[in-house]
Order: sequence, then structure tokens, then C-alpha cells
Amino acid sequence: MANITPLRGEGRTVGRITGVWGECLAEFFGTFVLIIFGDGVVAMAVAALPGSGRAATPTTIFDAAGDWLLISLGWGFAVCMGVYVAGGVSGAHLNPAVTLALAVRRKFRWRSVGPYMIAQVLGAFVAAALLFLIYHQAIDAFNLADKTPKSGGQALATYSIFATFPAKYFGGSTIWPLVDEIVATAFLLIFIVAITDSRNSLPGSNLAPLIVGFAVFAVGTSLGANTGYAINPARDFGPRLFAWIAGFGKVALPGTYNVAGFQFSNYFWIPIVGPIIGGIIGVLLYDFFIGDILHARLKAQAAGEMEEVPAGRAGPEHPTGETV
Repeated sequence: MANITPLRGEGRTVGRITGVWGECLAEFFGTFVLIIFGDGVVAMAVAALPGSGRAATPTTIFDAAGDWLLISLGWGFAVCMGVYVAGGVSGAHLNPAVTLALAVRRKFRWRSVGPYMIAQVLGAFVAAALLFLIYHQAIDAFNLADKTPKSGGQALATYSIFATFPAKYFGGSTIWPLVDEIVATAFLLIFIVAITDSRNSLPGSNLAPLIVGFAVFAVGTSLGANTGYAINPARDFGPRLFAWIAGFGKVALPGTYNVAGFQFSNYFWIPIVGPIIGGIIGVLLYDFFIGDILHARLKAQAAGEMEEVPAGRAGPEHPTGETV
């Protein structure tokens, strides 16, 4: 494939995109793909399926667990496709929490952290704009049927296509949604660094992006309902900013809603701060419980102080088949 003629030609421009600029283009485009298919599946469940006559009523959403399963699967595959698209150029972080965590513990270049994050937010913003273009008729139809105009800041259902909000049972608390985002993102980073750790059980045949998608599916199905599992500041803030520009009002920014006993205020910062904290905690936990042990074993093997016994072929001295 190396002989494909570049669209930009073979001149100086191609040379400029081999470094951080090219990586940022990949982060932008990978995050764009992620949001198109992630927020896209929410648009399908919330507005397009009900409005198209494929649901019981024009406002029937979240019918038992079916729609949540659809959304969790959609987000998992969205991440998988985004990573496949951008992984060969930038490593496909697609998430500021991932970028920062990898800088803290995986020697990712600190000078690239800011550019990566900006590219991720911009990719998410542009993807949200394209989704609104595709689905604005369905969004307007749902809001009309539900009597929740965007301009009133009460169109929570269709706003949820773009960004997240806390569950009603939190009663407007910020502490517990923040804790939830920290915990969910910590597990996401544990899974990501485990899946991509060559010292561990690394997936073969270029399956790592698919397994990362499964990890996002696991987080969504098990930990998602409390806050909508943003677990990615770019995934939330980029589309949230677009939703505010598109007229969703205060429910988008600053993230305030108060209708019939369901209320939250100034929520926008929680899907930013929570994942940033959680990502760092997750990579530290992985290294404490797993990474340091793998490192110690490799050092011992290199020094000839440790015998590796392949699992399933242990002799009588190693009945479990473990490295001892």
C-alpha cells in the first residue's frame, strides 16, 4: 500500500504531516468517527426510531433495557471503528483522559498532550454538527411531540443525543456523579492499558481495537446509567458546546435543568474533571497490581533468576503451569 499517491502530492506538504500535525489530524478524524457512530446510535434510539414510526409512539424511548443495550453496543463499535481508523497514525487515543494518563505513566510526549486534546474536542464538535444536520428533522419532530422546545432549555431527551447528564435519583448532587465518572473512567483505562500491554495477554491479529470496543461496552452496560458514562471529556464537551450553539440552551451549558423534581445545575465540568482524574487513577492501579509484577518478572527472566513455564505444560515442580 506504500505506493498509493498522496492526495497532497509528494511535495513539502507531505513532509509536514509526518509529525505531531499528522497525529492531530488522525486524532481529529478518529474522534469524528467515534462521535458520528456513538452519538449517532443515541440519535437513532431517542429521535429517529420513534419519529420514523418504528416505535409504539413518537415519543417512546428507552423501552425497558433494549434501547440501553443498543446504545452500549453502538458506543462500543463506535470506539472500535475510531481506533481502527486512527490507530496506525496517532495510537488513537480519541479521549483526553487517555492522552493524559498515557503521558503520566506510558511516556507519551507531554508536548503533544495539548494538541491531541484540542484535536479530539474539535473532532467531536464537528461530528456533532454533522449529526445535527442529518437528524435535525427527527429531533424537531420529537421535541414537538414531547412539547419540549429546544429554546426553553427543557429538551433533555434530544439534548442527550449530544452530551450527558446525571440520573434523577442523584437529586442534583455533584459529588456522586463525579465519583461515578472517576470510577468508570478508571476501569476504562485499566482495560485499555491491559489490552495494549505487550507484557500481558496482548490480543493477536490486530484485534486490540475490537477488544477496546468490548471494554467500552462493558463499562456502558455495567456502569453507564448513573451519568450516561461520558468517560471522555472530548466526547462530552465538544458535542455539548455544539448543542448550546444549536439552541438547546442552559441544559447544554452550563448544564442546568429543573423540571418536575428532576434537577441538576452547572453539570458541564463533571464529565471533564471526572474522567481526567479517573484515567490517571486507572493507569496507576493497573501498574500497581499488574504492571509492576510483569516488569519484575521480565527483569528476573533477563537476569536468569526465573524460569518461564508455559501454561498447560507444567512439570511436577510447577503444577499450576505458572511462571515461578
